[in-house]
Amino acid sequence: MDNEFFYLGTLTKPFGLKGGLCAFFDTDNPENYAKLPAVFLDLDGEKIPYSIEEIIYRGNNQFIIQFAGVNANEARDFVGVELYLPISDLPKLPGNRFYFHEVLGFKVMDDHFGEVGTCREFLEVSNNPIMVVAHGDKEVLIPASQQFITQVDRDNRVLHILAPEGLIEMYLS
Repeated sequence: MDNEFFYLGTLTKPFGLKGGLCAFFDTDNPENYAKLPAVFLDLDGEKIPYSIEEIIYRGNNQFIIQFAGVNANEARDFVGVELYLPISDLPKLPGNRFYFHEVLGFKVMDDHFGEVGTCREFLEVSNNPIMVVAHGDKEVLIPASQQFITQVDRDNRVLHILAPEGLIEMYLS
């Protein structure tokens, strides 16, 4: 069921006397979420929907959220809780832009090397995501930067790349 949701952010601390909470949204375009009617809270491993009474964007990916029916005493218990939304709520990305979960299982084709393998996962390394490509019993690590992505073929489930010269061979030798 976790693969039906995407991580939006975390509740960071209580705010005010009415049960508000500060939240950090881990997204490139936080303003797109300034009118959310509800979110799912990860409570003990389960995604539970909570209605939002009021949400205020404060800049720098920071929000103040007032959940329906949550008072100041209860708000303290939500600090550190992660926020999620259904994957179906994500806007479609145009062209060669993609969500990591969207290309898992895609065949990865390098413009020079040919078929590299299958995209298995992404690693977050100091804000530089790395694509892990399974090539038989080996792994090839490729920077998931837009500069290396030449085409996202969603219909055929193929991710075309142009990896730095010698990178793929380094992992396979």
